[in-house]
Amino acid sequence: MNFLKRYITPILLLLVGIFLSKILDPILDFNSKTAYVIGKLSSILIIISIAWILISTLKFFKKEYLEKYDLHSQDNLNARKLYTQFNILERIIIFIIVILAIGVALMLFEQVRKFGLSLFASAGIAGIILGFAAQKAIATILAGLQIAISQPIRLDDVLVVEGEWGWVEEITLTFVVVRLWDKRRLVLPTTYFIERPFQNWTRTTAEILGTVFIYTDYNIPFDELRKELTRLLESTPLWDGQTNVLQVTDSKENYVEIRALMSARNSPEAWDLRVFIRENLITFIQKNYPESFAKSRVIIEDSTKFEKAIKHNI
Repeated sequence: MNFLKRYITPILLLLVGIFLSKILDPILDFNSKTAYVIGKLSSILIIISIAWILISTLKFFKKEYLEKYDLHSQDNLNARKLYTQFNILERIIIFIIVILAIGVALMLFEQVRKFGLSLFASAGIAGIILGFAAQKAIATILAGLQIAISQPIRLDDVLVVEGEWGWVEEITLTFVVVRLWDKRRLVLPTTYFIERPFQNWTRTTAEILGTVFIYTDYNIPFDELRKELTRLLESTPLWDGQTNVLQVTDSKENYVEIRALMSARNSPEAWDLRVFIRENLITFIQKNYPESFAKSRVIIEDSTKFEKAIKHNI
């Protein structure tokens, strides 16, 4: 049924064009001006219908092929590759079909054909001028082609770009739309992802490691904190059961830096898991080791000197 709906309008246009040129004109025997208008109109309708049919066929085969791949599954790397390539290539082919259809339709008119030939004859200098004027637009389109082929980013990839964290929502020949975590949209030119560095968290797999940093006093019992981390991870379905590490990664004068490392099936779950672990580790320290939060120390060796100094300042 969807197949018929997709083709019914262009087929009707095609039949109207054929009817005007092959049936209506011979039957009614129009004068030369009317016949000229009807002939051109029927040709344009046929061109539009053929272009429409080609575009509909392209969309139909793309949809049928990609239905085998679920973009919303946990392990969707292959699906994201194919969706990215097909979406960009589809836009390129549609653009070419539309340009060719417009060109063929315009070439039906003698005046346009003569103008086109004269334009091609003197196109050397004009081409150079247009080339300089449109070099940014051409570079953007070429960057879109390069993204389709090399795929530094794909649909539904998780990126950190311009200091923002989000998912690739749309990739076109000229721009990329990144859906940020708070539902804003960041729109960037395709050249950005060719020329500038960015983070791609799902380049090779949807699985991702999450980190949580806690800053405490030196007297924190690390083994107890490790046991609590394990208990928390085992209590939530957000954890994929792969990575569970707690390490002291740095030490300063007033505190130690503790890093909890954990894994999740995808980036949204990793974000939620990090928030869950951070909140509950802080709650655990508050309840059991409140004296172990980072603090500044002042050591007074002689209290009498301290009291004299205070009185002197008063």
